[in-house]
Amino acid sequence: MDQAQLEKIRARIAAFPKTPGVYLMKDRDGRVLYIGKAKDLRARTSSYFQPAADLLNTRGPDIARMVESVEGIDVLECESEVDAIIKESRLIKDIQPPHNAMLKDDKTFPYIEITTREDFPGVYVTRSPRLKGSKLYGPFLSATGIRDAMNALQKVFKFRTCELDIREGDDSRRFFRPCLLHAINQCTAPCADLVQKDDYRKDIDRLKNFMASKRTALIRQMKSEMEGASKALRFEEAATLRDRLKAIESLSLSGTPGEHIQPEAFFVDPSKALEKLGQILELDGPPRSMECMDIAHLQGEATVGSLVCFIDGKPFKPGYRRFKIKTVEGIDDYAAIREVITRRYRYAAEGEELYPDVILIDGGLGQLHAGMAAFAEMDVRPPMVISIAKREEEIFIQAKSSPIRLPRNSRALQLLQSMRDEAHRFAQHYHHTLRAKSVLADDSDNIVPRGEKPRRKRR
Repeated sequence: MDQAQLEKIRARIAAFPKTPGVYLMKDRDGRVLYIGKAKDLRARTSSYFQPAADLLNTRGPDIARMVESVEGIDVLECESEVDAIIKESRLIKDIQPPHNAMLKDDKTFPYIEITTREDFPGVYVTRSPRLKGSKLYGPFLSATGIRDAMNALQKVFKFRTCELDIREGDDSRRFFRPCLLHAINQCTAPCADLVQKDDYRKDIDRLKNFMASKRTALIRQMKSEMEGASKALRFEEAATLRDRLKAIESLSLSGTPGEHIQPEAFFVDPSKALEKLGQILELDGPPRSMECMDIAHLQGEATVGSLVCFIDGKPFKPGYRRFKIKTVEGIDDYAAIREVITRRYRYAAEGEELYPDVILIDGGLGQLHAGMAAFAEMDVRPPMVISIAKREEEIFIQAKSSPIRLPRNSRALQLLQSMRDEAHRFAQHYHHTLRAKSVLADDSDNIVPRGEKPRRKRR
């Protein structure tokens, strides 16, 4: 990197905020090379470009070579370090930068899950939460930390972590032998009828209140017990309390399910859903490839389109696309849909690519008509094109005059909803990125498949 470019980058970094956030390093073509998180964006990004920085020994040869080709850095501010860590993970999964070795797969952060439909609710650490029938807390940033915290919480609230089917009216529980957790006073053993349902529920309610609160009361109590044990020279007990306290304090390093939703964490085996969907749409068989698109804007500003790809009912991240809408001014979702369809499927219309089996548009009959108009302008007959309206969850199908409504527990509907929600999340994510003046990619033409070199822009 020459001195002029280095000074240019340092000048840009000097204007960065000293707040938590995510930074994106780019090459001369605007392609994202690397994504990182920071407690202090200015300090973290500047550390890559200091004269004393020994990146070869501290970060390895790949990062050292990457920094030499950096010509731009964008940042996204976050409210907390937790937000930054989770946003970094989400961005890496979506963009797949070539120099990020970690977080590229669909592995999710862990949650604490409390079941709600059982007589004696269980408490679990899980990466695959139930779709319903449970209360979630998280996602948490450290699997090890959350398991240590669970062990400490169980000593206080004495909940069960087994998968047994325990029912209040089951008299055979009186003859059941409880496990070791009861012997070490970490479970009240509802499996052996050693605790009443109401008493057990009170412990679970206290746990829920603790998880939903700032936990200050319990932390103060444990600190007092630790200090008391230390003064009485009960150092082993004090050390145990210290470890439990540290584990419980680590619970603050978590997001919230509503704000940091991870679609891959709530995935359900889609084979039956695909079979049913094929029947509903009168296809020759279950669809294998499906794509869903959505439009996002704020009062007509920074309008963007997203397209997500599902293969065999599973998200296929390399097939995701972003579109910065170029030909539409103001609020016109129909025109934006026509632009996205034209740009995405123009190569398929020319016979250079294959169409997916099903194209899903987020919206109602108007959005479906806009999509079909775009295909008509390209003079092609598309595969199955449908849309799904949010309010009534009605499904509009091409060439059919009236929508269909599926039961809310229909697996086919749930699959379409998960695609729609993922496209919406992906569109909103890109929209907010543009609003923050951190453009990740101008349009789908700038997306470079992994393993290929970016094409130079023509002057």
